[in-house]
Amino acid sequence: MMRTALKHTSCIIVSTILLLLFCPAAASAQDEQSIAALRQMGKAFASIAEKASPAVVAIRAERTVTQQYQGYGDSPYGSPFDPFSDDFFDFFFRRRSPSPSPRQRTPQRKQTTTAQGTGFIISPDGYILTNNHLVGEAEKVIVELGDGRKFTAEKTGTDEDSDVAVVKIDANNLQYLKMADSDKLEVGEWVLAIGNPLGLSHTVTAGIVSAKGRSGFGLATLENFIQTDAAINFGNSGGPLINLDAEVVGMNTAIVGASGNIGIGFAIPINMAKNIYEQLKTGKPVERGFLGVLPQDMDADMAKAFGLKDNKGVLIPQVEEGSAADKAGIKHNDVVLKFNGQPVESANDFRNKIALLSPGTKVKIVIWRDGAEQTVTAELDKRDAAAAAAGGQGASDALNEFGFTVQNLTEELAKKYGFEGLAGVVVASVEPDSQADRASIVEGMLIREVNQVQVNNTKEFSEAIKQAKEKGTALLLVKHDVYSFYVLLTF
Repeated sequence: MMRTALKHTSCIIVSTILLLLFCPAAASAQDEQSIAALRQMGKAFASIAEKASPAVVAIRAERTVTQQYQGYGDSPYGSPFDPFSDDFFDFFFRRRSPSPSPRQRTPQRKQTTTAQGTGFIISPDGYILTNNHLVGEAEKVIVELGDGRKFTAEKTGTDEDSDVAVVKIDANNLQYLKMADSDKLEVGEWVLAIGNPLGLSHTVTAGIVSAKGRSGFGLATLENFIQTDAAINFGNSGGPLINLDAEVVGMNTAIVGASGNIGIGFAIPINMAKNIYEQLKTGKPVERGFLGVLPQDMDADMAKAFGLKDNKGVLIPQVEEGSAADKAGIKHNDVVLKFNGQPVESANDFRNKIALLSPGTKVKIVIWRDGAEQTVTAELDKRDAAAAAAGGQGASDALNEFGFTVQNLTEELAKKYGFEGLAGVVVASVEPDSQADRASIVEGMLIREVNQVQVNNTKEFSEAIKQAKEKGTALLLVKHDVYSFYVLLTF
């Protein structure tokens, strides 16, 4: 018995000694393996950067502006054309300097302003993708290649709605980047951003895809951003976001943070940019499909109210009379579940799917109505023409500038909201955390005047908004319930 116990104790001691002797070696071997893996990853990033960098170009956009200098120091708001500060708040929501008083006015002076950014070559004959906010208003675009050659580029086409632009240089046999299928991109994948932040040529940063389908920022009419933590700074705009195959998955476009990168950057999916490029390279404006509905996001409570098991799809609270949707038999209170065989994830996703198709395209839409699925076929109208014909361009302008849409005041709406005998337009929807939302504009509110001019329909509202934009402010006389008050919005 004792011998057995001693034998057992001896085994424990020997085992302990062996662990003490060999564990450090095992730990050291594991560390070496980890370091080797990191070295391999570093070499992979270096290889990708080496392949892609020759197709990444520096872009300098020049524009002549007339400046009105104030008598008491420089304006705190910066240059009116300054994509150097193309971050979320400074560039896309361009600040406007307050107009100086007559005493402060000095003679006007013309000055050439310069913006720097990035682009990438997508064909051997010199087509380059970049951002509209970089070159859209430029009078001269200069492209510098990685080998130092400089070209004056021709603006082939620009698209403000998507913030995509195409320029072309007169050169051949250029190295170019292949475009991946961004729909297959997954959250968590490694990506590299290459660009010219702060004028530092061909800077490479690495990170992961943080999220997909980001929208609601007011950066563009069509938003479906890839979010990444790969460092993106001022000057990265228009540069490529690249996967581990050295193929482009997105175009770096915006950052959150007024002082630079904080790990939240946004890129336009390359599939969206590619679709727009195919139209812009012809030199013609982009034509987009128009269905004629006002979609609304679904939540769990809404899904339950409509008899759905989950909150998939989008609600349709409004259908434009005479639109493609109306002709196809879509009605308000319908829920759109699928569009051309693809699930509809959100109102923004639905708008993007429609806008990326050409007018005249026939689409199949699966809707939920009265507790059952139905399939309808619609032939898309032309977006701009359809919106103008419906008097709805004002809704689009207000959405882009302030984050809300409007509709005509019908007898039904007047009765619903208690606006009988009044004239104006009704707020149809408000984007969360938009300027309109922060100003307490809500759905169902009646807008009677814009800058003290009465508006009777969405067409008049559109004209009033355009005139207000020239002034820089829109003073709205609104009515909500039994109260009337003013709301001041700034462009």
